[in-house]
Amino acid sequence: MAKPYYEFFCPVKVIAGHAALEHIPFELATLGSKRPLIITDKGVRANNLLAPIEAAFESTDAVIGYIFDDVPPDSSIATVRNAAKAYRDNHCDAIIAVGGGSVIDTSKATNILVTEGGDDLLKFSGAHNLPKPLKPFFVIPTTSGTGSEVTMVAVVADVEKNVKMAFASYYLMPHAAILDPRMTQTLPPHLTAMTAMDALTHAVEAYTCLAANPISDAYATAAIKKVSNSLFTVLDKPTDEFGRLELAQASTMAGIAFSNSMVGLVHSLGHALGAVAHLPHGLCMNLFLPYVLEYNKEVNGDKIAELLLPLAGSDIYAQTPAHLRADKSIATILTMRDRLYALTKLPRTLRETGKVTEAQLDEVAEKALNDGSIIYNPKEANFKDLRAILDKAW
Repeated sequence: MAKPYYEFFCPVKVIAGHAALEHIPFELATLGSKRPLIITDKGVRANNLLAPIEAAFESTDAVIGYIFDDVPPDSSIATVRNAAKAYRDNHCDAIIAVGGGSVIDTSKATNILVTEGGDDLLKFSGAHNLPKPLKPFFVIPTTSGTGSEVTMVAVVADVEKNVKMAFASYYLMPHAAILDPRMTQTLPPHLTAMTAMDALTHAVEAYTCLAANPISDAYATAAIKKVSNSLFTVLDKPTDEFGRLELAQASTMAGIAFSNSMVGLVHSLGHALGAVAHLPHGLCMNLFLPYVLEYNKEVNGDKIAELLLPLAGSDIYAQTPAHLRADKSIATILTMRDRLYALTKLPRTLRETGKVTEAQLDEVAEKALNDGSIIYNPKEANFKDLRAILDKAW
């Protein structure tokens, strides 16, 4: 069915492949920049992931102005202010984020301060509160999951007030996302699994939720296929360059898909569980994905059935009678999770996390009811419905 109206937008240039990092100085020059600030974390630096980036600058007239590596797992306003100070003190003219979700969010917020001046982030929080384009900004992801390199959203914690500040603006989107397999080859197996399930969930929800459109569908199904085809290859051989690049591309494509078609109940429950039990986002996605699909099936079983082709391949799709394909899609995801548990101990149930108590489930359900993602879920849900899903995931 054709949508009567939709919009699709992704202005981020994607530079991908086995020598993508070497293109950075040239890409900066096209934007009039030659003194970037690199924002990263201690782990990325300790794993020597900055070495190929630094090498890329050696024979050019561009120089790395400063490396700020003090980003914690959950970024805060104080971190952003410190990064902005490093940018100003070292006369930088661009930002390169090298890391996962926290580093990318920190970099987006830092770009607000260095462009707008001052150190008050609060007045720019919320949606579309940035008056003009920001400084040149590149993202080099070191995990293949969040898709933040192509989204217009950033979240930063205000530690004093104990709240998370959200920012949304087209100006927060990076000028370029650089996908190079060298950046994810040292990612440990459990993180590889968890971030891949994050990307898979982004793609599945983008495809099955209410705001899906023909263009986001193309990105979403391609992302699902890449995760299905490459995840176990990479877990078997972590340095597999082709597989690593496929997962990086899947994450980016899923990010483009859900930026344009939103996510649903898996994310509502995941955001709520993350807030209550402080579990990583990708893990929360893995816990809830099959159970939410099961819940939604009576409303959009036809869309869930179509997932079987990218999830399991043409042979299994052809062999499965049409009326059984939705169940087979869900079963395929359940089997993936079992394999990931066997290989990496990625928890499949709330109990297996060891961090969640049954007493917390009411609070998780309450929080999920108030999460914005629930609006786009194809089937409405009340507190009782959410509790039933949580019980299944227990």
